[in-house]
Amino acid sequence: MRVPLDWLREYVAVPPDATGVDVAAALVAVGLEEEGLHGGGVTGPLVVGRVLSLVKEPQKNGRTINWCQVDVGDANGTGEPQGIVCGAHNFVEGDLVPVILPGGVLPTPQGPLAVSARKTYGHVSAGMICSERELGLGDDHDGIIVLTRRFAGDDETLARCVPGADAIAILGLDRETVEVNVTPDRGYCFSVRGVAREYGHATGAAFTDPALALAAAAPAGTADGFPVTLSDDAPIRGRVGCDRYVTRVVRGVDVAAPSPAWLTARLVEAGMRPISLAVDVTNYVMLGLGQPLHAFDLDRLHGAVGVRRARRGETLRTLDDVERTLDPEDLLIVDGRDVPINIAGVMGGESTEIGPTTTNVLIEAAHFDAVSIARSARRHRLPSEASRRFERGVDTALAPAAAQLAVDLLVRYGGGTADAGVTDLGTPAAPEPITMALGFPSRIVGIEYPAERVTGILEQIGCRVRADGDVLTVEPPTWRPDLTTAEDLVEEVARIHGYERIPSVLPTPPGGAGLTHAQRVRRVVGDLLAAQGLSEVWSDPFVGADRLAALGLDVDAETARTVRIANPLSDEEPFMRTSLVATLVEAVRRNVSRGAKDVALFEEGLVTALAGPQQVAPTVDVGLRPADDVLATIRAAVPPQPRHLAMLLAGDRDRAGWWGSGRRADVADVVELVDALGQALAVDLVVTADAVMPWHPGRCARVALADGTALGHVGELHPKVVAALGLPARTVGGELDLDVLTAAADHTVRATTLATYPMAQSDVALVVDRAVPAAAVREALVSGGGELLESVQLFDVYEGDQVGDGRRSLAYRLTFRSRERTLTTEEVSRLRDGAVAAAGAAHGAVQRA
Repeated sequence: MRVPLDWLREYVAVPPDATGVDVAAALVAVGLEEEGLHGGGVTGPLVVGRVLSLVKEPQKNGRTINWCQVDVGDANGTGEPQGIVCGAHNFVEGDLVPVILPGGVLPTPQGPLAVSARKTYGHVSAGMICSERELGLGDDHDGIIVLTRRFAGDDETLARCVPGADAIAILGLDRETVEVNVTPDRGYCFSVRGVAREYGHATGAAFTDPALALAAAAPAGTADGFPVTLSDDAPIRGRVGCDRYVTRVVRGVDVAAPSPAWLTARLVEAGMRPISLAVDVTNYVMLGLGQPLHAFDLDRLHGAVGVRRARRGETLRTLDDVERTLDPEDLLIVDGRDVPINIAGVMGGESTEIGPTTTNVLIEAAHFDAVSIARSARRHRLPSEASRRFERGVDTALAPAAAQLAVDLLVRYGGGTADAGVTDLGTPAAPEPITMALGFPSRIVGIEYPAERVTGILEQIGCRVRADGDVLTVEPPTWRPDLTTAEDLVEEVARIHGYERIPSVLPTPPGGAGLTHAQRVRRVVGDLLAAQGLSEVWSDPFVGADRLAALGLDVDAETARTVRIANPLSDEEPFMRTSLVATLVEAVRRNVSRGAKDVALFEEGLVTALAGPQQVAPTVDVGLRPADDVLATIRAAVPPQPRHLAMLLAGDRDRAGWWGSGRRADVADVVELVDALGQALAVDLVVTADAVMPWHPGRCARVALADGTALGHVGELHPKVVAALGLPARTVGGELDLDVLTAAADHTVRATTLATYPMAQSDVALVVDRAVPAAAVREALVSGGGELLESVQLFDVYEGDQVGDGRRSLAYRLTFRSRERTLTTEEVSRLRDGAVAAAGAAHGAVQRA
């Protein structure tokens, strides 16, 4: 919200010498966030000039420039006309225009621009004739500002527009504007009235509510007012869509009459573009008071006006020339034929738009339900200035005052006449009283607030306070719909008393607390992978059907066990991910596209894994704790979200350098990482061959616990997946269920006594069919090796003529050890033979000669 200081001074006693910095600091003290300061960016000689002559000169590049002689009075020190080249064509000889002379400085997004005399198009251009954008007054850059037209009807300002006069003051470029960020709970600050009230709270300056005098002048509703009907057969959460509707009629309005210069200047300073008198008046009232208005062409209305919900299949062409299909939750304004003419509180329709032939205007000032307007604005993607205010809560008592101000301005500047009839339907519910213990703010904030200070602050912000012993009954003002609980009142006491008065005290952590087992496991996993050269990343958890198809997954099956997002950030990614690899591949692709050749990434994150149909959670109002059964239903509707671990490696695992050539990452590297994780967590992991997408069928392994519980898969990405996603060839990786791994990790430290007797090793080379996994042979050796077998390590694989086609030799080193004695050669041989026999029985392994 941009607030011009001269406008702010009309509502609150801002000291004459206060700058934008001073005002912004005061507003920050009561919790508003400063976004920026505007104005004062033009320095140096910016003067009024009169165009004496204008010669059009076509150029070789197809453009036509104007070589102008401009009278700038004595501002150039000579009194002679100033020669200026200008490319705009919206002015003629005799027009008054703003001219910045050499030595002046213009604000630009890139920084200050110093203006100097320079040769261009065969002339020396000694200055510039300025547009709105060049002066920071708006976005219009199609033509320069013609002061004669800009201030038409403003005789006082036009009298000041003489050649050589200071245009900075005339155009208001010396005025400052403070921009603040309005949080969702402070909707009343979406107006100069609301910000002025906050400035008064911060500084103690006298605040004059402009709505009070307007409300006193506004007539009450009459029986002969414009006919209006209110109905709502589908209220959202039991709240009617419109609980107050005020209309006023102004006849004989000259819509072509220019808006007064002071009004358009304030709109521009507040960040809005002047359009026409009727539109400018409604925008001015909205910015000043915070009440959105709408102006209808009365003669294009068919009879009465009604408020109702949309019917399925209805459409409306809105002011942005878009035909919109309406939803049964949309609140509509309809005419006497029951035809939609507006999406209430969001945007008007074309059929009743104010046009060049309009003479009679119907002013609408209504109060619409915040939830209804917010849903319609998001549903139709129409975040208008009106909807921003309605969805944050508009003062329920403001409509008559806002309508009165609009009528006054249309009558004064448009020459209209106001009808005596006034419509004022509906009775908004009064704010619910809040009960709060007098000492509650002190207990919550942690500092002592005197009783009179608490009641004084609550009355200062507009509440009505009744005390009954140590209990306060507080009725919030109509402009503060955000005050619904005692905690909200505590926040008001704290911010008005001063956040800076709350001491910073370092809390003392309770004894005995620490990381949970799951947190410790995640830290061990992260530290180990980082130490192995992998970088941890976060990828957004959204995927689309195209990504699932590119990974070779069953799209229907994957989307059936996940959640479709109702309002996705991207329509191309509407689903929650079912695996980390589905999103981690994008991180690899992006790094490679930026020139990284060797990439090793990992991520610990949540995935969605529905076991059945998705349950629908009930919708409840914010600010109040739902009942226990409602909470239970909401929790039951939350889909399971196990935590997974994913890794992807592309390019070289061992970098090349003076020490030798590099080595590309392969499946063995990922298996090694998984084995290291198992050792770090003291979990026995079993790796066996498998074939699932998105992994290469010949280079894929299943990872499981010793009891067979599946953890996930590792391997090399399928060549089709690599090609579809644009990844480096032979990218490898894996994904494990980190929750299962965490549960398997023992909470206790397992220590073993060091063996004091020597180990005995024996190597065996076993020939098996090529299809037999090495892990299966190892498992058979372990089963037959007995209790004294300490370890089995595969150290060589051979395929060739010596073992025959379709066969391979697997060489294992068996280590035996007794903790009670030294093993003899005969014992070791017997144990080795038992292990070999078990491998032979299980897989037909024969010992290689």
